Amino acid sequence: MTASLLTGGASAQNTAGQDADPGAIVDALFAAGGNQPKVRGSGAKGVCLKGSFTPSAEAPGLSKAPHFAKTVPVTARFSMGGSNPKISDKAKPVTRGFAMRMTDPSGDMVFVVISAPVFSTRTPQQLLDFATVRAPGPDGKPDADKIKAFAAANPETTRQAAWLNARPVPASFAGVDYWGVHAYTLTNAKGAATVAKLKWVASAGQLGLTDDELKAKPDSFYADELKERLSKGPASFALVAVLGETDDPVNDPTVAWPEERKSVTLGTVAITAIEPDATCDAATFDPVVSLPDGVAGPATDPMFAARSPAYAVSLSRRTN
Repeated sequence: MTASLLTGGASAQNTAGQDADPGAIVDALFAAGGNQPKVRGSGAKGVCLKGSFTPSAEAPGLSKAPHFAKTVPVTARFSMGGSNPKISDKAKPVTRGFAMRMTDPSGDMVFVVISAPVFSTRTPQQLLDFATVRAPGPDGKPDADKIKAFAAANPETTRQAAWLNARPVPASFAGVDYWGVHAYTLTNAKGAATVAKLKWVASAGQLGLTDDELKAKPDSFYADELKERLSKGPASFALVAVLGETDDPVNDPTVAWPEERKSVTLGTVAITAIEPDATCDAATFDPVVSLPDGVAGPATDPMFAARSPAYAVSLSRRTN
């Protein structure tokens, strides 16, 4: 897919009414998680990590970013979706998250990805409404009728949950694949641009829990499992660029691209150790502003653009 398709074409969506105040979105996300203090608006429960990224020989052919030319250090964080730091690791349908900062003297390259190929909403306003109907009432529970009505009026917001519900709860943060649900434009040194979605494929394979295994687990088991796993060696993921074709939408993260799309492996992320929370808490993982020359986010995807201001608001409330 050529970069020109980022401007629209057959896959373009009506973007009217997509704006929503970042502060209002963060408020709604916090409310949906019970308004816990000093936590992230999303991914409140997580584990900070360190590791490295080693590019493949093919990576420079797609992107001139310096991070694809040599091995670089990585600061990363696995997390559970939502703003509740007490959420059970057994929760379903909840995405597992993987944020990473690949560091180079020229600047960082940051990605924030999830364990589903689609996002829950198409626009910031839809995200605000999605979170608002999930706020708990006086009984501590959200109004099921409001959620049902919202889903009926916005069927695209049900795709992520349906995808997660069709699969077992991951046995490990390192035993599930992660997707960058947005379409990126990769540009090489010759100026050739390729539109692709990025996927992190777990080297351990898909490690799902049976119903009986899930029942036997405590509500917090991921951190201990990861500590044990890393004591035996790195937890690795292949970073794969899934190449878009002409009719693949580039501005709607609720739509997954066909699985048969061609792909190119860009390298390997190797997670080697757990880091103190403070290492990840000092700043936010901003996937919008922290991209190097050679990697660009989608210009017409309103959900991608909304991430940066919302993350900034969340960081301010968490640290002040």
